[in-house]
Parts: sequence; C-alpha cells; structure tokens
Amino acid sequence: MFPKPVPQLATNTYAYESSPMVKPTGFREYDARWLFEKEINLMGVQALGLGLGTLLHDMGVVPNLVTGHDFRAYSASIKHALTVGLMAAGVKVHDIGLALSPMAYFAQFDLDCAAVAMVTASHNDNGWTGVKMGAQRPVTFGPDEMGRLRDIVLQGKFRYAEGGSYRFVEDFPARYIADLVNRPKIKRKLKVVAACGNGTAGAFAPQILEKLGCEVVPLDTELDFTFPNYNPNPEDLHMLHAMAAKVLETKADVGLGFDGDGDRCGVVDNRGEEIFADKIGVMLARDLSKLYPGSTFVVDVKSTGLFATDPQLIAQGVTSDYWKTGHSHIKRRVTDLKALAGFEKSGHFFFNAPVGRGYDDGILTAIHVIEMLDRNPDKSMAELYEALPKTWGSPTMSPHCDDEVKYGVAEKVTERLKAMQAKGERFTGQKIRDLVTVNGVRVTTEDGTWGLVRASSNKPELVVVVESPVSEARMREMFAAVDGVLRENPEVGAYNQTI
Repeated sequence: MFPKPVPQLATNTYAYESSPMVKPTGFREYDARWLFEKEINLMGVQALGLGLGTLLHDMGVVPNLVTGHDFRAYSASIKHALTVGLMAAGVKVHDIGLALSPMAYFAQFDLDCAAVAMVTASHNDNGWTGVKMGAQRPVTFGPDEMGRLRDIVLQGKFRYAEGGSYRFVEDFPARYIADLVNRPKIKRKLKVVAACGNGTAGAFAPQILEKLGCEVVPLDTELDFTFPNYNPNPEDLHMLHAMAAKVLETKADVGLGFDGDGDRCGVVDNRGEEIFADKIGVMLARDLSKLYPGSTFVVDVKSTGLFATDPQLIAQGVTSDYWKTGHSHIKRRVTDLKALAGFEKSGHFFFNAPVGRGYDDGILTAIHVIEMLDRNPDKSMAELYEALPKTWGSPTMSPHCDDEVKYGVAEKVTERLKAMQAKGERFTGQKIRDLVTVNGVRVTTEDGTWGLVRASSNKPELVVVVESPVSEARMREMFAAVDGVLRENPEVGAYNQTI
C-alpha cells in the first residue's frame, strides 16, 4: 500500500525520498498549490494522483483524464509523478504535453475525456506548483470536491484499480489553434502587442493573433522558466507597465498580456493606459449584449459596480450577477445560470455558448477584444474605455496573511463591519448602504464608494480592492478606512502593492 502522506519532511534525507509529503494548506478552494520541495515532494504528487483517481471513481466519473503541464523547470516531473498515481488508481491518462490550461480544458471536449488535471502554478512565483482539476466539463473543482480530495489524500484512503494507461497525444496544440482561428479574419488593420512574460502563452498566442489578421508585436514571448523580466501575471503592475511602454513605442492599437498558463488576459489601450479587467468586462458586455440583448453576465465581488449601474447595459436588458471570486466559482455559476459570459477582476473570462464553451481562455478573451475593436472601426480602445461612466478603482492589493489564519481574519473583518452597520456607525463619514458577504465582505457607502476584503484562495494573503464613482479622494478614503479595520488584526502583514 502507498504510504499515508505526512505534512512536513526535511529535504536531503532518507525519509524525504521514501515518504510522501503533502502540506494540508495546499488544497485550496478551487485548485491545489504548493511550494515544490518545501510543501510537497514527488511522492506527495503521486499521492495526489492516487487520490484524484480514487475521487473520480467515488464520483462515478468515467476514468478518462487529460493532463498537460506549463513551462517551468519542474512541471514535467510533477506531471509524470501525478500520472503514475492516476494510473495506479485505474485512470486512462491522455497527455497533451506542454500546454495552456484552456488547451487542457479544450482537450476534454476534443478528446471526449470526462476529467482534467492541468499541472500549473498559473501566475505564482517560481518554486510554486499546482494542479487545476475537473470532472464535469466545462467546470473545475470547487470547495466540495477539493475538500473530498484533501481528505482522501491526507488520510491515505486510496483505491487501487486495474485498467490504468498512458498515451501521449501528438501535436495537440495544432488542434487547439485550429479551433480558435476557425472564425472570420478581422477586417480592421490592428497592431497588437502580445505580452507573455516568458511564460507558456508565448508559444501559442502570437501565432493565433497573426492567423486572425493582426500585426503582432511580440513582447517577452521567448519561453524562459526563470521569468527574467517579471512574473507572467497581467494583473501585476510590472507587466502592465512593460506592455504600456511597448504599445507607446510601437504605436500599437492595443496591448494584450497573458499569464503563465494562458487562462487570463490583461489589456492596455492605445494610449498606454492599463485597463483593469473588470472594466474590460463591462466593455465586452456592452459589445456582446448588442448582439445578444437580454444576456446575463456573472461577475466576481472584486469587480466594478458598473455592471449593475451602466445605463447602456441596463438599456440592453442585461442582468448582472455578483458572485464569489475564483475561476471555479464563476465558471460554475456561468454554467448554472446559462449566462453568456462571466468576468473576474483577475482577468479570468468565461465565454459561454454561442461565443465559447464556458471555460476561461485568455487567448479567446484577446480574440473577443480584437473583434470588439473590429466591430467599432471608428473607435480606438481608449475611446471605447472613455465611453464608460467614470470610476476610480484600485488594483488588487494583497497584504500578507498566513494560510492558517487568513480566513479567520476575513471573518473578523466581516463581523466588525456587520456590527458597525447594525449600530448605524458611519464608515468613511457615511452610512453603510450595503454589505455583500458572499465572499469575504464588500462594504458600500451612500455615494456608491465600496471596499472589499476577502481571503486569497491560492496564496497566504488577503485581497483588498476599493472603487469610487465619485472621486479619487473618496477611493483613497475607502482604502484608508478598510486598511484601518484590517490593522486591528496583528496577523496582517505588508501589501504587495498599494495605491
């Protein structure tokens, strides 16, 4: 029998090479992430594969699974260890090789496989690894499935089965690319900066955009798993600033940036202004709801209030549904509501039938941005952005908070604000108009200025976002007030970035 995992082992020891190590906090709300070698070893990954295979049998899912890996020095080794565990549990593994996460999701449809296990740490720093999993296309695991998987793995309750197998699917990226470019070429001449942060998307995004008729200006598209310039994360200001500089240098129409596993897209307009993903979502919702009036869009609680208040969306009969942050949560909600699309402030966008298959794909998001520009030939990206009602919003700001305590801190902040509302206390000098507690707490004052605090689902951090439809000063007041409540908790550390 395969040994029961332990939470911690010292490297360079006999025990480390002969026992599985799996730190429990690596099982997140909707995927799994660990620091490789410090929090999980290869035998631990093997245990994860055994546990996933066991869970698939328990769920009654046909044990056919797609796997792939992102471009990091250790990702292929992680995938092979995972595959060994899956095969021991009787799973037939279809390996598409070096891939993007949306390529693996597409493979579930194209290869008719029920399950997926994509080895990726997404935009996390080097040293991290992880697995995005699903067993009901197009959705991925949420808290329930992740909790069941965690219990199986940590308790060593593995179920072995015959019939496991492995096959490598040759040249699968060509099938994914052919699917994405099976659409009319754009009529408008567009110069597009494609920024990939030296991550996996560099192998695929530029050629797809070229096939659709764009003039592509590559930026950090050479694959390099040391990430020499910045982390491939289009929510990170370092990457956005690099994109902006290249757009201005080359006089491009738009800059499009992709994260490490290609499921997110960030946008810079022709003036070099970074447009946060939630505002891009409003622009795309405006564009798509002209083609599909009365559509429903799902948005996460970190997103701008414009989805609910924009006059154009209201006029086009749009319904906006604010839901829990997290690619798995939004993806499932889009499927459940049969929404046309879902938008996350982090840049995960989910386009559902007839404009997508319901999963998050950064390159498909880029295509929809390009097609929006093509349908508005007289408007620049900056002019389309300027047409939105003005709001002042922050980037996503993340103060450090250990995994073991972050949810407790978020709950304390929620209860603190609930108590203030119940007592009629003022926040930033105004009454609290609304509290949304579907995911952390989002507090809105009388003038529509709001602030959000929630626990990060994939890092030892909290997440803070603020926005005001009134002024930059009001946005800053909200941040100061939210931060003041946070600082009542000594477990909260320094921010990664602030306004």
